[in-house]
Amino acid sequence: MTKIMIIGATSCIAEAVSKRYAKRGYEFYLVARNENRLKDLANDLKIRGAKSVNYGNHETITESLHNIDIVLIAYGTLGDQKACEQNVGLALQELNTNAISIMTLLTELANYFEQQKSGTIAVISSVAGDRGRQSNYIYGAAKGAVSIFLQGLRNRLYKSGVNVLTIKPGFVDTPMTKDFKKGLLWSSPENIAKGIEKAIDKKKDCVYLPFWWWGIMAFIRIIPEKIFKRMSL
Repeated sequence: MTKIMIIGATSCIAEAVSKRYAKRGYEFYLVARNENRLKDLANDLKIRGAKSVNYGNHETITESLHNIDIVLIAYGTLGDQKACEQNVGLALQELNTNAISIMTLLTELANYFEQQKSGTIAVISSVAGDRGRQSNYIYGAAKGAVSIFLQGLRNRLYKSGVNVLTIKPGFVDTPMTKDFKKGLLWSSPENIAKGIEKAIDKKKDCVYLPFWWWGIMAFIRIIPEKIFKRMSL
């Protein structure tokens, strides 16, 4: 029976992923800060077909790593860029949440999976990490750091039979982005979850979701810096 641990389990994307795996009869270990929401999610997943559902907080992660096949890290915050520019403390808080804390977890997870010699580590990063933009470079810097860290882990763990997946969603309609004007480039958590499930099944290294964000970001990355610095993005 496949066992999956989801860290940041109550995020919209994570919940959508959980529901897909519940239908496949997976065993779950859910990690999040809000215990009441965890209980509700656990009950929902059992109804949907989950073999078993346990849950806890970040302090219980290491002790719960027993025969885990897949770990999905799906938490993060989208801070106020302007506020972070004026307050170093806020900037460091965002960097710690979106980068340092994830790298800390990944270091422990990598050691576990390296010894197990199998499994998948999947992490939700972002297209924002592909290039720094004035509108969100604090968030983008954190996501970019995570993506580079994952590249290194992928290289390190390949010989151990461990797959490391970097997930780069574009714009997703969630409570975190409720104040943003929505348009054609926006996707639902359910659509992103479908792509995550497919990428994990196929043991992908990196996936842009939806897939056409690969083309958008490829174009943005090749814009010369002399031009890019003049753009309002």
